[in-house]
Amino acid sequence: MLHSMTSEPEQQLGVGTQDAFQRLWTPHRMAYIQGENKPTGPGAGDGCPFCSIPSASDEDGLVVRRGEHVYAVLNLYPYNGGHLMVVPYRHVADYTDLTEPETAELAALTKQAMTALRTASGAHGFNIGMNQGAVAGAGIAAHLHQHLVPRWGGDTNFMPVVGHTRVLPQLLADTRKMLAEAWPA
Repeated sequence: MLHSMTSEPEQQLGVGTQDAFQRLWTPHRMAYIQGENKPTGPGAGDGCPFCSIPSASDEDGLVVRRGEHVYAVLNLYPYNGGHLMVVPYRHVADYTDLTEPETAELAALTKQAMTALRTASGAHGFNIGMNQGAVAGAGIAAHLHQHLVPRWGGDTNFMPVVGHTRVLPQLLADTRKMLAEAWPA
């Protein structure tokens, strides 16, 4: 048992029922839960964040790389440090609606992102995928986006398994800068 730990539950005034658990507060997640930055409808003019991000600076939009047809952007609500998405500029919902140049560049930026993440953070593996449609889990179903989640041996520790909480060791702005600098030419 750690020196600072005791077998007795700590008194927790003002946070609910006293029990043996410590609390890790993540109030920033409430924005995601309440639907902040979610479109009001399926159209490009309905507040789609993937349509508005390209008009922001790279730093403000968390854009890591811009291509001709697609761009790579950090996920504002990441599953892991370095979690990014490759997104077409064009507001399109379905993978089959991409043009050949969009499809090719989406694949190329995904490969480049893998290289950058390996260089910058030593990622051991990746989860790559798209959720097509709201019923498939797409948070923003009206604008296609491919997730790229870096993984490391042992990164599924007790926090997400037991605590249902992710611990991200780096600010998104710092992650964006690190990946932009590591992006292959």
